[in-house]
Amino acid sequence: MAEAPKPVLGAAPEGAQNRRQAAAAVRDMFTSIAPRYDLLNHLLSFNIDRLWWRRAARTFRHILQRPGARALDLCCGTGDMAFALRRVSSSQAEICGADFSHAMLVRAVEKSRGASLQWLEADALRLPLPDATFDLVTSAFGFRNLADYDAGLREIFRVLRPGGEVGILDFGDPSGLIGRLYRVYFKRVLPAIGTVISGVKGPYAYLPASVERFPSPGEMLGRMRAAGFTDLSWTSYTFGIAGLYRGKKA
Repeated sequence: MAEAPKPVLGAAPEGAQNRRQAAAAVRDMFTSIAPRYDLLNHLLSFNIDRLWWRRAARTFRHILQRPGARALDLCCGTGDMAFALRRVSSSQAEICGADFSHAMLVRAVEKSRGASLQWLEADALRLPLPDATFDLVTSAFGFRNLADYDAGLREIFRVLRPGGEVGILDFGDPSGLIGRLYRVYFKRVLPAIGTVISGVKGPYAYLPASVERFPSPGEMLGRMRAAGFTDLSWTSYTFGIAGLYRGKKA
């Protein structure tokens, strides 16, 4: 008997009824916006995204400077977080970016000419990698798009070495006046600009919906704890518009 489709326990693009459909919809969306993805990221964030990647990468300098350190940037998109990791790492560190969108990886490869980086086309929920492979796993604004958050955390835990660390950088929900202004921009202005420049409506309507669906910091830390991580923390970036989740594999 065929296995029943698994329910969506993570990102849920409109119309997706199970994990397979959710993952396919996310892949199709990112494939459709790959040519303009970098331009829109920088434009719509007013280039603050570059600061977030750099700050997150510097957080893990103590790992990346070790001789022979191995790092995986999961859901790497066009590679900006992987490049940030490379800039603060030792020359001996191995850094790999993984994504399941071929079109996004093509852009990453084009941008990385001359840089010492590896790229892997793979589903973050089923990585073709051995257990205990990496000292660090990061994910910047990509983990939120997984069809099953808990399965994603378990897979990250699996590929980390004992003592390895995880860093998940993603959007938050700021409070106060900043939060009110941010939500107007994020839900109304950003989707309109993104749709006009990319020529594709779906992805930029999906973005604010995916952030609303994503767990709060407290819930996300609880999910990380349930997956086996210890030494948990969440650090607010730019008034809580984004934040970095950290954990360690004991």
